Amino acid sequence: MSKVLLAGEQFEITLRRLSAQLIENHDDFNNTALIGLQPRGIYLALALQKRLETFLKKPIQTGRLDITFYRDDFRRRSEPILPSALDINFSVEDKKVVLIDDVFYTGRTVRSGLEAIQAFGRPSIIELLVLVDRKYSRHLPIQADYSGIRVDTRSNERVKVKWKETDGERGVWLLTEEESKKAKEQENR
Repeated sequence: MSKVLLAGEQFEITLRRLSAQLIENHDDFNNTALIGLQPRGIYLALALQKRLETFLKKPIQTGRLDITFYRDDFRRRSEPILPSALDINFSVEDKKVVLIDDVFYTGRTVRSGLEAIQAFGRPSIIELLVLVDRKYSRHLPIQADYSGIRVDTRSNERVKVKWKETDGERGVWLLTEEESKKAKEQENR
């Protein structure tokens, strides 16, 4: 059975806390951009953008970064990886950039994002914000600056984040090994 890690009001509280932490560290956001990592980090980036714009009463620069061609497993897969939509219509030169992803696991996705963002300029600083930090599972020496929740997981388990926009509900679940295998099979279809 899957275990609910975050849902309902706790999910909303977590988003509000992450928004407040960003405001504490970035003041007026005049020189800060939020960049969601495709495919699922964009939903967290958009949720935070909405909260920040409501609170600060101003637009927040937000983009979507496709890391497909920067992945270290790009040429190792038997099936080609299809790129996601890219939407960054501003330069990140000398900006504070907050890379955003839903689940932080090995660090390889973030490494790809760090490399891909360089095509849009040289940021003055890059921070990492994640909804779920799977502790004790890094393959690379990367850590999150902002974490919604931190969870201990086994390598055969999977963390699934659902968004209303794509899944019809919002929450975070820890899937067992068997559920994880089924979810992976469905994704590969």
